[in-house]
Amino acid sequence: MSPPTATILLLVLATALLVVATAGADNPTAKQGCQSNCGGVDIPYPFGVGADCFRPGFEILCDNSSGVDIPLLPGATSRPDWGFDLGIFGDWFADQVRVLSLNVTPRAEIRVETKVAYQCFDARGNVTKQFGGGLNVSTTSNQPDVDADAPKDGACEGIGCCHINLPPSLIDTRMQLSTWPHIDLEYSPCNYAFIVEKGRYSFKAADVKDDMLSNQTMPLLLDWAVRDSESCSNLKESACVSVNSRCADSDNGPGYVCHCSDGYEGNPYVQNGCQDINECQRNPDTACPKHSECTNIAGSHTCQCSKGYKREDDSKTASCIAKSSKFPLAAKLTVGIVLGLSLIVIALLLVLVFFQKRQLDKSFEKNGGKVLQNVKGLTIFTKEGLKKITRNNSDFLGNGAFGNVYKGTLPDDTIVAVKGSIVVNEESRKDFTDEVEIQTNMIHKNILRLVGCCLEVEVPMLVYEFAANESLQDILHQKKNQELPLDLRLDIAIGAAEGLKYMHSSTAQAIRHGDVKPDNILLDENLTPKISDFGLSKLNIEGQFAKKVVGCMGYVDPVFLKTGLLTQKSDVYSFGAVLLELITGKKNVYGENQSLIIDFCKVYEKENSGRAMFDTEIANEEDMFVLEEISKLAIECLCEDIEERPDMTEVAERLVMLRRDKKLKKTLGTYGSLEDITMAGSPIQQRT
Repeated sequence: MSPPTATILLLVLATALLVVATAGADNPTAKQGCQSNCGGVDIPYPFGVGADCFRPGFEILCDNSSGVDIPLLPGATSRPDWGFDLGIFGDWFADQVRVLSLNVTPRAEIRVETKVAYQCFDARGNVTKQFGGGLNVSTTSNQPDVDADAPKDGACEGIGCCHINLPPSLIDTRMQLSTWPHIDLEYSPCNYAFIVEKGRYSFKAADVKDDMLSNQTMPLLLDWAVRDSESCSNLKESACVSVNSRCADSDNGPGYVCHCSDGYEGNPYVQNGCQDINECQRNPDTACPKHSECTNIAGSHTCQCSKGYKREDDSKTASCIAKSSKFPLAAKLTVGIVLGLSLIVIALLLVLVFFQKRQLDKSFEKNGGKVLQNVKGLTIFTKEGLKKITRNNSDFLGNGAFGNVYKGTLPDDTIVAVKGSIVVNEESRKDFTDEVEIQTNMIHKNILRLVGCCLEVEVPMLVYEFAANESLQDILHQKKNQELPLDLRLDIAIGAAEGLKYMHSSTAQAIRHGDVKPDNILLDENLTPKISDFGLSKLNIEGQFAKKVVGCMGYVDPVFLKTGLLTQKSDVYSFGAVLLELITGKKNVYGENQSLIIDFCKVYEKENSGRAMFDTEIANEEDMFVLEEISKLAIECLCEDIEERPDMTEVAERLVMLRRDKKLKKTLGTYGSLEDITMAGSPIQQRT
């Protein structure tokens, strides 16, 4: 048994065959002194609004009765000849029709808005409402009988919807639908019929099952032409009044239309409406072939091949090719290969430079460049600048605590020493930048001055003032021909003590060096001592413990080894070891792995004197008092109880007093009392 059926009235569509997407000219022109726009729609002549503003038969009404301008085609009493027998619209043209657009060129068309014709029924088949509009909807011929679910969205092929294309020159059309019984059937309540612009309506099954389209409108394109003559061949009075315009027979019915001549655009229906097109400006990439120059002329343009090029043939559209050269083919190939290889090499060099620059920037940032570039008094050297200063590391001085040391010369002929620093990472960056800033701000004659640094390398390089006579280690233990009288040794001890004193107490933040030894006491051309190698120095923060052993083991404070706490008294201990080397001439570890500190302390404890170990070069009887006082000071510096050790201020003052006492001895023939001799003329308070 077949499923129940329902009679569904067809939705009838008629679509114009010659519908195209249109756009008006860039500058639609109305008749001079006439309204050129209505409700956003341009009104180009021959159309017009108002008396003397339109060609006969081309009137447009601009209705403002609703408070908004609406362009309308006039009613049937003054309807124009649009190229259709308006009988196809029945009474439709008795009503005014809204105009959506008016096009003069490139095609003579009007887009209007038409009402949908409809006829609706109730379940008993009685007509409930209807509108004939421009189409006479008849109910005498067709009675399609299909399943209620048969219509499909988008399919207008006869089930629920059918359509036809309107051929050109059509002047009459009739569409009729027959009556049919509605009782006891599922039904579509309404029949619809309309002419619509192609592509502007897509069928939906719901349109025939519901009252969806009544009181709706559809867009429709109408061709128009000037109909006062059958064709261009028998014109009475041409409507093509612009210079550089031409007449063309209508392709949809009798009459003609006007076009601008080739190379011109605009409105051919008004004086001087057709204007020259500047093809060179409008289409700069396509107006002429490659390697040519475009020149605009009236109604056209010319193309002239550029210098060194010629036409491939005699045609106007021929490409421009390079003129033949006297260069032989082999030479051309050679030049091409050389140029190609050169470009490759240049490209590779540019890539290399780019990556090198990125690596330099990366190292600069990793090494704290963003912070250090703002430190006053610190010079930031580039990697290339540092190579020039050291002549590409050609003058090797020796090995430092963190790498090689090189001699260099600044542009102002200042001699400097360039040495490696610690490896900087995310964790140590702040410590490193703090250290460099501290050294930059320490200005003292007995501290090696930090001139600048280079941060564009993996391991930062530090640039210091140059010490011409190397280190105390060198002249004390390696240069056997270097004479070191007691006065010189005492001056070196005093200078080194003054430098440490400045570090401990005279800077904004007290600092501990952490690696005091003869290697780190450099001597300039005048044998003035300079405390150096601050790679291990730290801010003196109370209670800060070192994470690892720092300094050279022979000079390291035993209290630090036990507690891990590095203090300024740790520097005092190390300086005491340096004093022993100055008065004994022996290394910290001498002989067969003998400890100078242990051996000297044993002798001093046993004999209450260090005479037995004094350097014979300076151990003359007249200076024995000074040597004994230095011995006593060194033993106090090496005291295991850090509270019993003097600070560097006291150490420096006592050494200065010894030098003055020694000079006084030469003058008076006897030593004075240490209790009565002071640096500034006031008694020294003895430690208890």
